[in-house]
Amino acid sequence: MGHTDNRECTGDSARSPRRDDTIPVEIRHFHLFAGLGGGARGFNLGHARVGRLQARFRCIGGVDVDPLAMKDFERLAGVKGTVLDLFDREQYRAFHGEDPPRGWREATADDIRKAAGGQRPAVTFISAPCKGFSGLLSETKSKTARYQALNRLTLRGVFLMLEAWSDDPPELVLFENVPRAQVRGRPLLDQITALLRSYGYATAETTHDCGELGGLAQSRKRFLLVARHTQKVPPLLYEPQRKPLRAVGDVLGRMPMPGELRAGPMHRMPSLAWKTWVRLALVEAGSDWRSLNRLAVEDGHLRDFVIVPGDSGGSGDSEGARFAGGERPAIDDQAPGQQGCAGSIADPRFTQSQAWNDGQAYGVRRWDQPSSTVTSKLAPGSGYGSVADPRHIGPPKHSNEFRVVRWDRSSCAVTGAHGTGQCVADPRPSWDRHGNNLVVQRWEEPSRTVIAGGKGVQGGWLSVADPRSGMAGDREAYLTGGHYGVVPWDGTAGAVSAAACHDNGRWSVADPRPMPQQDAKLVTRILSLDNTWHRPFTTLELAALQSLFDPEEHWSSDPVTQREIDERRARCGGFRLEGESDSAWRERIGNAVPSDSAQAIASEMGRTLLLAWSGETFSLSSAPVWVQPLAMAISVSGLGGAAAA
Repeated sequence: MGHTDNRECTGDSARSPRRDDTIPVEIRHFHLFAGLGGGARGFNLGHARVGRLQARFRCIGGVDVDPLAMKDFERLAGVKGTVLDLFDREQYRAFHGEDPPRGWREATADDIRKAAGGQRPAVTFISAPCKGFSGLLSETKSKTARYQALNRLTLRGVFLMLEAWSDDPPELVLFENVPRAQVRGRPLLDQITALLRSYGYATAETTHDCGELGGLAQSRKRFLLVARHTQKVPPLLYEPQRKPLRAVGDVLGRMPMPGELRAGPMHRMPSLAWKTWVRLALVEAGSDWRSLNRLAVEDGHLRDFVIVPGDSGGSGDSEGARFAGGERPAIDDQAPGQQGCAGSIADPRFTQSQAWNDGQAYGVRRWDQPSSTVTSKLAPGSGYGSVADPRHIGPPKHSNEFRVVRWDRSSCAVTGAHGTGQCVADPRPSWDRHGNNLVVQRWEEPSRTVIAGGKGVQGGWLSVADPRSGMAGDREAYLTGGHYGVVPWDGTAGAVSAAACHDNGRWSVADPRPMPQQDAKLVTRILSLDNTWHRPFTTLELAALQSLFDPEEHWSSDPVTQREIDERRARCGGFRLEGESDSAWRERIGNAVPSDSAQAIASEMGRTLLLAWSGETFSLSSAPVWVQPLAMAISVSGLGGAAAA
């Protein structure tokens, strides 16, 4: 078998070039441990051109043990996926703790060929399980028989792939994993490298930020082992060009707000404990939980907004909580913790075990910064799983009404239609002279002394709180309109009108319900000091950060024609994975290879393959070389060894 089966031209294009003077050349790729198909989707989007040869990437199959992931793979890659367990019997027992079920058998090289539809790939992408190598797993647990069996699956997968096409190996092989695999999996990587060399490959181990390769809005460091068959691909394989990381807001800003029905169930906001919402609101944007210590010590304004609810079922201040920085009540010998007065303080400082001191628990990303790596277990308490969202929610009209601007911040726009609705929190003390200026006397209290030097209302107690409306009897309808009225909790509301607003009727309610309990699960919105909503990423946003779909393909901002409007309505469900479990969705998304990063890698590999198939053996490039063309034999003290460049 020659190279022709991997660069077949469609129709008669090989004999008569198209009008654009290009000859399409098909590059087939196959994916082992394919997951939901993020890498396959990216390879399909790859592009490369050398002279008149134009690369066209096509996926011929993928293998994974997860049936739901294979359904996602078929949708994203556009080809049938194969559900296949690659464990051998010993590995199965070690990982699952029991014998395989009846009918189970070990996968063979023939199964790999069938999964590829009987075709041979030019590129094989292997994204083996990384849990055993990940730093999220403790060193002790990673050495257990269960995870050692999972780690050995990487070597078995590479062996099955090489055996499947031993007579005509793929031109390029890409092995992807976490960077810690170079430490925890060093013996396995050495065996994989030796195995690839025995089949005629030169190899190179590198660590890349996939965010820079694909221009993502996340920083994702990954280990990449690249193998090039030296006889079939003489040209150098260069590294993809690096791109600057994007801001997380560049991606999320093109998506609807969390919870909008048109975005589908993957865009729902997760229910978190009330104390978690408070912690996120207090974390400085761009930092993690350790910033709470600085707030507790340095910021004297904490008592203005840090509220830790207690049980309001008792009387008085029983089990009450105080604001951080506020005054403590009198110490009572009957209040050791839960009796008598408020014997507790709302301490915003977050404590965790010493093992978390170097972590990023409860981290909040700024809107203009890239996200951290999207993992399968990304949650508010396990890393930078939240974002400071500055987008406004609510009606745009009168959004600044009755708003108080802090003294150290800029004012809102000055308009001609608003008066007292725009105020400032003035920290300056009252005047030293005439301290009673602009004071209003209560209606039921006597007036102060009448003096001769009074200068209108600013000269002293010269105003009175007059409860009389002063309106004529014919304005009774207005008098009984209930402007700024509050309805008792046990009362009934008035008729709901079409123009109902807080200032034209009894549209407020005296809600006696207590603040949520510490562990109460709910979705809430707390406006943080930086005027943003510190909230966790939704599952759909994690998929967008992984470049598994383009938000603009689902939610166009400015439809022009009726056809575009209809297409948007048809796509109202948005991006959707198989199943109903958020945890399963997040695990598959976190394990996925970012599509844009895979596209960048595929494009560079396609360029190398087109050079090889067109007879070129050298191409000058300023990019770093990924895999060198030669290997040198070194003999030291009678021991021979081969070192791939």
